Amino acid sequence: GLLVHPQGPPKTMSGGGGGSSVPMSAGEKVKLIGLFLLWYLGNYYYNIYNKVALNEGGGKTGPYPYTIATAQLGIGFLWAIASWMITINPITFARQVMPKLSFSDCMSVSGVSVFSALAHLGSVLTMNAGSVAFGQIVKAAEPVFAAGVNTLFYSKPPTMAKALMLPIIVLGVAIACLKPDKDGHYKVEFEVVAVLAGSAANLAAAFKGSENARLMSAPGLKERIGGTGNQFALSQVFGFIALIPIALYMEGANLSGFVKLCQTNQKFLYNLVLSGLTFYGYNELSTMTIHYTSAITQSVANTAKRVIVIVGVAIALGKPLTFEEKVGSAVSISGVFLYSIADSLFSKPKAKKN
Repeated sequence: GLLVHPQGPPKTMSGGGGGSSVPMSAGEKVKLIGLFLLWYLGNYYYNIYNKVALNEGGGKTGPYPYTIATAQLGIGFLWAIASWMITINPITFARQVMPKLSFSDCMSVSGVSVFSALAHLGSVLTMNAGSVAFGQIVKAAEPVFAAGVNTLFYSKPPTMAKALMLPIIVLGVAIACLKPDKDGHYKVEFEVVAVLAGSAANLAAAFKGSENARLMSAPGLKERIGGTGNQFALSQVFGFIALIPIALYMEGANLSGFVKLCQTNQKFLYNLVLSGLTFYGYNELSTMTIHYTSAITQSVANTAKRVIVIVGVAIALGKPLTFEEKVGSAVSISGVFLYSIADSLFSKPKAKKN
């Protein structure tokens, strides 16, 4: 969703990192730990609810993946409207009122929200076409797409340190695509739709990140949007509206069947609703952690989250990882982590002035 960067330097757990970080109180440390736990749990359960809903909807040959992705944002849309109506954020219990945006603001925000919605749609299609683990491995390649987008469209190429880490990520995805044949020889074998949809999701996410950075530089916009509650609420509202015509074009003929499935299959409806709620919740929680953490801490947290999802969901759904997926995920996730901290890792310490 939209990312409104908090004002002031991030607070740190220890306060001993130097720089402009601000030490955290004991209460803030407890709050941060709680935020991380809820974020991880939300992301973990979202992946389970999402996969079960997709399977109940027919799986990779089912007629509803676009509709399911849109419905998930529709649930977020209702959550956002309800939050504004009662003027309370259900997650933080803080006051939350509808932001007063101009038409120009809405048009600017909706552009980023469209990329956010397309990234979500691509992710759902990826998870529908293949396993959650393989989908997560493909999605781990997002930095590769971000580097390409920033270089080609925004004239902001990655540093040499970051660029050197990109082949590691690609190598991990390639390893995960290997399958041994009966003779023990390896061949490249993967779900084409999963890779294409995952790549589309990564591309949309890359544009979302770059456009969001440019958007948030607009004078006064962060203040008009408000806090983290409003930022994600807006992305859900505009994102849902953006996906409706796409879903109708792709699966409009199956809409009556989707409604009937909701009416007759309680397992499908249950997992669909919970996937929408957990998607909204974990994304807002992840944004809230930014205020309390440095960029490196956030990178570590994201890396740990992806590992937990890959391993945990594989166990929960009874879909054990192949040896190649284990190695591939380890390599690609390591590459993502190194990419995230590369500049800090290889930067020269500044000499202190006397």
